[in-house]
Amino acid sequence: MPAVKVNIYQAKTNLSRLIGEVQEGKEVIIARAGRPVAKLVPFQTPRKLGMLKGKLSIPDDFDEPLPEDVLAAFEGAE
Repeated sequence: MPAVKVNIYQAKTNLSRLIGEVQEGKEVIIARAGRPVAKLVPFQTPRKLGMLKGKLSIPDDFDEPLPEDVLAAFEGAE
């Protein structure tokens, strides 16, 4: 969905309408003298830390050197 572009005067005059457009999923770019200075986007609730606790695991050998054949594949050797 393309962004809606408005100047500062239009943004001040039509703020309620622009917020409605943002609620519909559009982005609103606000410009001063034709140059973008701000963007209105939908508010997102911050993610909580630790949401995946206990759902992921890292193997004990995670930081061990790669096997020679795998390392060769990454380096482009056959």
